[in-house]
Amino acid sequence: MMSPVPAAAPDLLPPAVQRGNIWRLAVAQALAGANSVVVYATGAIIGSTLAPSPVLATLPISLFVVGMATSILPVGKIARRYGRRAAFQTGSGAGILTGLLAAAAVILGWFWLFCLATFFGGFYAAVVLSFRFAAADGVAPKARPRALSLVMAGGIAAGVVGPQLVSSTMDLWPVYRFAVTFLMQAAVAAVAGVILSGVRVPAPTAAEQAGGRPLAVIVAQPRFIVAAACGAVSYMLMNFLMTAAPLAMHLCGLPQTAANLGLQWHVIAMYAPSFITGRLIVRFGAVRLSVIGLLLIGVASVIGLGGETDLHFWGMLIMLGLGWNFGFLGASAMVLDTHTPDEKTRVQSVNDFIVFGVMVVGSFSSGGILSTYGWASVLMLSFLPLALVLILLTVLAVRRAAD
Repeated sequence: MMSPVPAAAPDLLPPAVQRGNIWRLAVAQALAGANSVVVYATGAIIGSTLAPSPVLATLPISLFVVGMATSILPVGKIARRYGRRAAFQTGSGAGILTGLLAAAAVILGWFWLFCLATFFGGFYAAVVLSFRFAAADGVAPKARPRALSLVMAGGIAAGVVGPQLVSSTMDLWPVYRFAVTFLMQAAVAAVAGVILSGVRVPAPTAAEQAGGRPLAVIVAQPRFIVAAACGAVSYMLMNFLMTAAPLAMHLCGLPQTAANLGLQWHVIAMYAPSFITGRLIVRFGAVRLSVIGLLLIGVASVIGLGGETDLHFWGMLIMLGLGWNFGFLGASAMVLDTHTPDEKTRVQSVNDFIVFGVMVVGSFSSGGILSTYGWASVLMLSFLPLALVLILLTVLAVRRAAD
């Protein structure tokens, strides 16, 4: 059992503990992040094989997002009441269950069991995304963006581990393609859980359990509204396009290995900038970096509209990853400025609930739009939410300049 950590100051952890937490969270991010990559790389392909209708091909990935959205508030409550470590271990259990259920679904040919597995995978992914906020616990305010981004940088390894896990195991049991992949994914989740057991954070205080100001007051802040909108659009569009891309590549006659490689570089692009994103936020501000991120997502759609070769898909996925990094981490840094330490788990949970709730819309719609109207329509639709949130960011920047 974890005991409360004596801090050097009321709100700060000792430097050695801070470094240890960041290292463990970054490694766990690398391993646990492979869960999402495996689901995205295989979900639509397995879905198209097992689903009773082609329209349901991307339903497993949509339910993955539903699992993320519906688990955010319960996970936040667990963290607020029992500590972040308890939430981490609950997520690790869900990650192991994901792999075991998915492998069984592939062997048995049960589409709805596979959907249940990806739902638990979404639960796990939601817990993994809370690592970024956990890295800021007990860290001085000026150092929080860097701590947050360093943990997210662990996702670079996930961009290699996930696709390579798929490519190296998908045909080991030819009769049941991808079954071994998910068994290995369960093993990786178990290893990540062991690493997370060493994370040391202060136990929740009575004030933190009380929750601080009413949520209505917090979420009414213009900065929170913009932060949630930016995070939601960045993540929704990343999910919207990435969900459809592997199936679109399949429909264009490109091999599974091309889709795996594209997703690998996409995930690397999502996390590689994290080594410098924290510094960029400190130097230029979270709002400006978020604007750049959203513009890069727009560039990704333009690249995708340029053609349907493997290079077009890869270029689109790489630019999409870069845009997500700047947009989402910029939004996350803005969230850190909207709450007190006692309000952190509650406010962060509400923010992520909004983000993943919006993602559900994009995830559920992408497969139907792709199958009905084609890949170009999926790309064209991305420009509308981009325009809306860029207007919000511009208004916030003008208001802050006026103040």
